[in-house]
Parts: sequence; C-alpha cells; structure tokens
Amino acid sequence: MSNYMFRPIHTQPVIKPQPQQKLQQKTAEKPFTEHLKTALGVNEKLIISKHAKERLQQRGITISDEKWSSIESKVSEAKRMGVKEALILLKDAALIVSAKNQTVITAMDRAEAESQIFTNINGTIVMD
Repeated sequence: MSNYMFRPIHTQPVIKPQPQQKLQQKTAEKPFTEHLKTALGVNEKLIISKHAKERLQQRGITISDEKWSSIESKVSEAKRMGVKEALILLKDAALIVSAKNQTVITAMDRAEAESQIFTNINGTIVMD
C-alpha cells in the first residue's frame, strides 16, 4: 500500500456561454457621423431666426432649397476661416448670418441693403 492520500478533486461547475444577442440600433437614433458633426459644431444646416422669417415674408423674399444649400456651405466655410458674423449678398437679397451660431439673423432685399451701413460683421459672402 502506498502512503499517498487521495483527495477528492473539486471541479468548478461548467458555465455555458449564453448565445449573444445582437445589439439593435434604434432607428430614431442619429448615426455616429451626425453626433460627431454636432460635437464638432460642423452642422451645416442654418437656423432662420423668427425675426429673419418675418423679414423674408414681409419683403417677399424667396430663396430656393438649392440656394439655401449653397449658402449653408459658404457659411460653414466662412466659419472655418474664423468669421463670426457675415453679410451674405445674393442677387435679390442680403442676409446677416451668425456663422458662429449657424443662424440667419435678418434679411432684406438688395435695394434696401444698398442704403444700409452694416456693422459688427467680420466677413462678406457675395453669391449670384
């Protein structure tokens, strides 16, 4: 007979991995790129202030969606160049825009703009 003592082996219970569930992205959530743009302040959509909306309506100024897209692009470009407040001259209108806040502050037709003195702007965008 040997002097070896046999000890019972204690085994750990076997834990079976649970099947992984796929994470479902909610359809209402913004894509990552939208969150990134928001965080970086790169959102190119312009906000039209209540005052500017009233002025556009009062003066009968209409701007096409295509033109708004061009304006948004130019305002974003101006913002990257350090412009905070810009005068945007269009063929039939003039807009004062806060590039910093992506907001149209006021609007007037070009004839009215010719007799104005614009202050507190540090950039001008001339568009056809």
